[in-house]
Amino acid sequence: MDQQSSDEDADTDFDTQIIIQQSLLDAYKPELTGRTPEDERSQSFSSEDYKKIVEAIETVKYSSYPRPSKEDALASFAKYHPAFDEANGSGWLPLHKAAVQLNKNILEITLNASKPSAWEQTTRNGETPLFLAVSSSLLENAHFLLLNGCDPNAKNFEGNSPLLTAVLKDSYDMATLLINHGANVNLRCANERTALHEAAKLGRQDMVKLMLSSGANPDARSSYGFTPLALAAQGGHTETMQLLLQKGRADVHSQASDSSSVLLEAVRGGDPDSVSLLLEYGADANIPKSSGHLPIHVAADKGHFLALKVLVPVTDIAAIKRSGISPLHCAAAGAHPQCLDLLIRAGFDVNFMLDQRVRKHYDDQRKSALYFAVSNGDLSSVKLLLSAGALPNQDPVNCLQIALRMGNYELINLLLRHGANVNYFCRVNPLHFPSALQYTLKDEVMLRMLLNYGYDTERCFDCPHGERVHRCCTFEGWTSTVIKDTMFCEVITLSWLQHLSGKVVRVMLDYVDQVQICSKLKAVLEKQKLWPEIHVILTNPRSLQHLCRLKIRKCMGRLRLRCPVFMSFLPLPNLLKAYVLYKEYDLYGQGSSTGT
Repeated sequence: MDQQSSDEDADTDFDTQIIIQQSLLDAYKPELTGRTPEDERSQSFSSEDYKKIVEAIETVKYSSYPRPSKEDALASFAKYHPAFDEANGSGWLPLHKAAVQLNKNILEITLNASKPSAWEQTTRNGETPLFLAVSSSLLENAHFLLLNGCDPNAKNFEGNSPLLTAVLKDSYDMATLLINHGANVNLRCANERTALHEAAKLGRQDMVKLMLSSGANPDARSSYGFTPLALAAQGGHTETMQLLLQKGRADVHSQASDSSSVLLEAVRGGDPDSVSLLLEYGADANIPKSSGHLPIHVAADKGHFLALKVLVPVTDIAAIKRSGISPLHCAAAGAHPQCLDLLIRAGFDVNFMLDQRVRKHYDDQRKSALYFAVSNGDLSSVKLLLSAGALPNQDPVNCLQIALRMGNYELINLLLRHGANVNYFCRVNPLHFPSALQYTLKDEVMLRMLLNYGYDTERCFDCPHGERVHRCCTFEGWTSTVIKDTMFCEVITLSWLQHLSGKVVRVMLDYVDQVQICSKLKAVLEKQKLWPEIHVILTNPRSLQHLCRLKIRKCMGRLRLRCPVFMSFLPLPNLLKAYVLYKEYDLYGQGSSTGT
């Protein structure tokens, strides 16, 4: 009796609420289109009846056995049709709410109370009631909605269809249900992908079988040109690829928009079985993508050793030459010494230089694989390349310069022992003396490493002014203009380097005969603590022993001096050889420091 009175009161209040709230709230809702003015008025607010309807629906949301009173309560609201056409701020109608709860009876009551136009109405995310039921994997609800004519191909605003969503949810029964009720297996969704694309990408074999048996196109291309086979290859789903190749007769030669082949995508995934499978079906390892890279380049760059091992015997050297880049470059760039070793053992040329069209993409115009390894500070790769005969002086920016900039003693020593040129000159702003010295002014270990390997120390004391006063400058130091042929004395006497001048000059005097220092350098040295010792050396004859060492080193020449292996051919005692090579000043070899 009380319940009946309550319902009558609610009925009376409903019309009053419409009049009051109609003037207060905005009637426009972007997601609710194609409605009459009367519909808009009823949708412009969330009435108490709407709230009661939603409450009744959500009370049973997590139970398939609702309390009869709540189900009856929902049924009692069926006479308030306008309330069933209302949506909340997210665009959800009562029908949307009912689609994602577990009890079909609630959905049936709500559907019958809603206008047919609401059956395909979408939320702010473009989701129909059927789409929501599929997203929640509610098979019974989806079946009921399909039986009532809901569109199985209605996509959300992201472009996904119910069928594609079922694939993403790995709901085989739901996918079967949708297909049986007219879902288009070749419907293009986000990025032009079909449900088969997603099934292949995720490696879901049962879904792939279902799609293929339902007429899915095995070679449909996404907006990037990828086929389902390519997506399966990316994920290394070999069994799925087998299905597509056998049952779907997928095209193993298809290429994406950037000309990337299916084989290259499989290599990117790194699964050797997938790579082998594609090769068995006739995939060509010598087809490059638009950038010129072959599958073997990708395998080397990614460090996929097993895939690389499969590709080495089926890749033509001619194709690699046409690409302008060796897989050695890629392995070195990726810091993969194991792959590098495999390629070297397979006979790839360690001195293969990048083609000009590839080099232009690098600001430093690098050419060699060794340069990539040195830039990475990858000692293992550097050792492999140098041991295999890589030349360290082939790049516009010298490999030694990179190592010096890093301050890596072991890397510097390794390059010097294999012939790195200590007397290189930078192409930008060249100095009068070899450029390597500028990185060692604060580090005696590196400084002596250079000097021991034949650095041209005499050029540092070469100054055209001699005892004369140097030309005055209006400012000190470098300018923004091009610097060319700057003397050592001009560099070491800069205000921020003067404190280093004494130590640097003292060390350098161990590697020269009698030298003259210019007036500018002398004026700075006289203020240093080591000046008395330097002055003694400069004003007295050098020892015969020292002069003999210098003479022997000069006769050997810098090329042999840079490669101490030639010392083994000299008929000299080991102690004398050590003396000639300045072993007493080999601070790195003596373990005084390890560097960075």
